[in-house]
Amino acid sequence: MKQLSVIKKENVDLEKPVNKLSNTNRVRTGIALLFGILLFAGASANAQEFGNLESPREYILADISVTGKISYNEQTVVNFTGLEKGQVIHVPGEEISAAIKKLWRLGLFSDVNFYQNKIEGDSIYLELYLNELPKLTDVKIQGVRKGKIEGLIKDTDLNKGKIVNENLITNTKNYIENKYRKDGYYNTKVAINVIPDSTNTVKMVVNIDRGRKVRVSSIDFNGNTQLTDGKLRGAMKNTKRKSPLNPLRIFKPSKFIADKYKEDLVSVIDKYKEKGYRDARVTSDTVIYNPKKNTVGITINVEEGNKYYFGEIKYLGNTVYNNNQLNQILGIKKGEVYNGVMLQKRIADPTKPDGEDLTNLYQNNGYLFSNINAVEVRTYNDTIDFEIRIVEGPIAYFNNVNVVGNDKTNDHVIYRELRTRPGQKWNKEDVIGTIRELGALGFFDPETIRPDVKNPDPATGTVDIEWNVTEKGSSQIELQGGYGGGGFIGTLGLSFNNFSIRNIFNKEAYNPLPMGDGQKLSLRAQGSTYFQTYSMSFTEPWFGGKKPIQLFGSLSHSRQFLYNFTSRDVDRSRSFTISSISLGMSKRLSEPDYYMRLSHSLTFQYYSLSNYNTGLFTFGNGTSRNLAYTVELTRDNRGRNPIYPTYGSLFSASFRTTFPYSLVNGIDYAGLKNETEYKLRNRTGATLPGTNIGPLDYYTVDTNGNPLSRVDNAADASLDEAKYDQKRFNWLEYWKFKFKADAYTKLAGSQSHELVLRALGEFGFMGAYNSDRGLVPFERFYLGGDGMANYALDGREVIQLRGYPNQALSPVLREANGQEIQIGATIYNKFTLELRYPITLKSQASIYALTFLEAGASFDGFSNYNPFALKRSAGFGLRVFMPAFGLLGIDFGHGFDPLPGREGQGKNGWETHFIIGQQF
Repeated sequence: MKQLSVIKKENVDLEKPVNKLSNTNRVRTGIALLFGILLFAGASANAQEFGNLESPREYILADISVTGKISYNEQTVVNFTGLEKGQVIHVPGEEISAAIKKLWRLGLFSDVNFYQNKIEGDSIYLELYLNELPKLTDVKIQGVRKGKIEGLIKDTDLNKGKIVNENLITNTKNYIENKYRKDGYYNTKVAINVIPDSTNTVKMVVNIDRGRKVRVSSIDFNGNTQLTDGKLRGAMKNTKRKSPLNPLRIFKPSKFIADKYKEDLVSVIDKYKEKGYRDARVTSDTVIYNPKKNTVGITINVEEGNKYYFGEIKYLGNTVYNNNQLNQILGIKKGEVYNGVMLQKRIADPTKPDGEDLTNLYQNNGYLFSNINAVEVRTYNDTIDFEIRIVEGPIAYFNNVNVVGNDKTNDHVIYRELRTRPGQKWNKEDVIGTIRELGALGFFDPETIRPDVKNPDPATGTVDIEWNVTEKGSSQIELQGGYGGGGFIGTLGLSFNNFSIRNIFNKEAYNPLPMGDGQKLSLRAQGSTYFQTYSMSFTEPWFGGKKPIQLFGSLSHSRQFLYNFTSRDVDRSRSFTISSISLGMSKRLSEPDYYMRLSHSLTFQYYSLSNYNTGLFTFGNGTSRNLAYTVELTRDNRGRNPIYPTYGSLFSASFRTTFPYSLVNGIDYAGLKNETEYKLRNRTGATLPGTNIGPLDYYTVDTNGNPLSRVDNAADASLDEAKYDQKRFNWLEYWKFKFKADAYTKLAGSQSHELVLRALGEFGFMGAYNSDRGLVPFERFYLGGDGMANYALDGREVIQLRGYPNQALSPVLREANGQEIQIGATIYNKFTLELRYPITLKSQASIYALTFLEAGASFDGFSNYNPFALKRSAGFGLRVFMPAFGLLGIDFGHGFDPLPGREGQGKNGWETHFIIGQQF
């Protein structure tokens, strides 16, 4: 058998990188081997048949057999070589060389050889010997946390069945080393071992030694006289030195990253440009590594140059807007200190896609093809004149608008949210607004929503746009158990946020439920030994499918038994139930802007008390009804991720009211007290002045409410009091106003790691139409704790203020026996500053850390309202959002003030709060 291969056969050591000869070396080696065979054989017959190397002989290819270590079909391999039975080939010749090159380019083999089996006349029989590269069966990564392993395997594409060759090993090693070097681990070392597993399969072991992060020990500047070292270091947002005053550096650690350091050198020059030093530059910089301490010392030499001022600023090419209109946006006047950074941002601010600059002024009015540049036209002494040169171009209109990536959500659900429609004029603000609207749906990963602008054509004035979305899980399950309010509480909740009610009877639509129409269906049950509550709600975001009119409704039923928190006994003969139904409608407004929404809702609640005397419920048997109308106006332009907004704000004002029955029913509520011989109970804890009425005694009053005499028959007195309250609270009468302002500001960081400041202010007030009738015991404000209502069934509104026990900052009624009963507040205010930093914002799980400062207080009326008597707290926490479970979190808050009524006991101290669901 003669070897016709032009490739040298090699034994491959799987524990070492695979070395393959280049095509040129293979040809040279094959020629040398063939020459040796000819010389050794002398003038043998076969050699004579092959003839001279320079005179290849023609043969008819009779057959090709495939041998060696292969798992592929033999005929498939032969077909890929391009050689066919009956084909005329030359030996030696280009046909075999071309076949070998094809096989090598596949990257599947470590050895490729052609052999001559025999020659019969003009026919030749060949053997193709292949040694297939091994396939990967398992990967083990050592040296990193378990949570990082899956991501590394995905990034390096080390999947089962992957062909293991030299390139894979080298690329994997380089990728991991570079990845950790970018994070400041400059001494990262990666060793990869490939271990035979079975026939032609291997296992891979990747050992990663990250080493320690390289820290920055010092940053020094030379040549700076106008700006201090501290200000220049402050301009370097990503490169920070180790500081004894801030050793942890939670948000900006002192690690050295070369790419970020280069960006910071530009930031240093930008800092000079902000102060008027246009010609400032970095003349040189040195980074010295200290291997013993694993730190670097940085020295930066700067040349500051002279300070400049703005001179004349002229506009050229503007026809759509006049000079005065452009000057209002530019906001720069002659004689002001030159600020190159500000000038560029006023022309086009890359950090604010919806910023107020000249480029967006044009872009928001259809001028997609506009181009604006500031050009220095004259420099004299310390003054610079500019020309703002504007090329307006034609107005652009959307042509084709497509959406890709939605494999669950129906197209019409997405298209109705788009502000970019075919035939409409190009508007950058609408493009940015669409990103926010799609993110707010909750069906897509907000971090991956991307508009691709395609085929911009100035000649026709058209542009195409393709919206790329990535579906994420939108349904959630809530399953929890724990202790709250003195007993065990279990909760089961299901929320389907992309439901399709029209397909509810379509069996084929169940996968596992009919989804895709953007509707929301929620079911929830909660209960313990002393209460149960059940609720269901449904929301249709586009009623009728043509206009953004949201229709929503809910049903709920709750029942609570009298519970003794001291003995933990439940008295099931004494109960309080609430049944409620609510219907509402919300409409998106077009004026004054697209972010406004007006909502209306009507709620009816039926309260039934059975032998339930406690707290504010002065009648233990009876019923109350609450028919309330709520109107709310909101403006919400928070973007772009509803879980982690980085800019924008939410403002809302709502007014809730019942019908003013006392103004039209003709009842004299002041005289009603005397008519029913109304009797009160002395809850002051002391004898009333000038009377024999002691603590907990019942007594009568005159028409002015002054105490008359003690009543011995407490049962009769209580009955009389209940009769009066039944008349007062048969139909609840009140009004309530609330205002909220919630703003988000990006302070620093890249898109995926933006440090954000949240500022929040809230105010609420509850009033009565008739002071003689008084305020109702329902619908009050309860301040303090995690902000979760838990088991409360009386329509109360629970307001979060961390660092204090749940609902502990509300007014209390203190009885003579020392028992305190929370009666809720009729007025409250609260303020929050929250600093947030994302750990990850991936669709599988969004995680961010936070620190906060909070202050707030609640009062039982304006008579004792003091907006400055606030309960203060501070702390830190963590939030985790997973599509299947919603938002989960934990906060550790420290209350700096004592609880109401316990002023002598000092500050409240630390409290732990578990958060379930978004706190808005």
